[in-house]
Amino acid sequence: MSKQFAVIGMGRFGSSVAHALYEMGYEVMGIDEDEERINENIQNVTHSVAADSTDEMALREIGIRNFDVVVVSIGADIQASILTVLILKEMGVKKIVAKAQNERHGQVLYKVGADRVVFPERDMGIRVAHNLISANVLDFIELAEDYSVAEVVVSHSMVGQSLRDIDVRAKYGVNVIAIKSNQSFNISPGPDIVLQHDDVLVVIGHNMDLKEFEEKA
Repeated sequence: MSKQFAVIGMGRFGSSVAHALYEMGYEVMGIDEDEERINENIQNVTHSVAADSTDEMALREIGIRNFDVVVVSIGADIQASILTVLILKEMGVKKIVAKAQNERHGQVLYKVGADRVVFPERDMGIRVAHNLISANVLDFIELAEDYSVAEVVVSHSMVGQSLRDIDVRAKYGVNVIAIKSNQSFNISPGPDIVLQHDDVLVVIGHNMDLKEFEEKA
């Protein structure tokens, strides 16, 4: 079953994450106190609802615990951001990703239960969306509208196999352009290179092909 995402706070960053996930074919619920923001993003999400995320009853009515990942992307209201994360944690939400305004805010978010904290100045919404799909995806850089580069940690099933064995070009339509291994960086690796635990593949391809590879890698 495909992952389900909820994004709380549909400002510039939140709507960017929500839209990227929605474009990838995932079920996304957008949540914001501001009905105008909800209306602006109605085409970019599967479902949307106007609600106060610091109201536990409102979150329960939405069924927030049913989502695999909840992204807390509340704007300038740091107190509401922290309180929302705390409530979500107490409710037993599986994974909470929260946007922080600064390092101190980020530290508090971790303390109250965020599984991951992102800083919009450093993390583009689309990059965060790809990180949410698979824990193996370390980085994602959009080259053009349809093509991107992704850094993907080698999965257990790939360890001990060569690039020829895994043949990602034939299976997924993506190309391995480099391998990061400890401190070394192998550009244009040969087909007989055997993959090791903790190696990182740098792959390039069409966004739809990368999505399939990220999910199954």
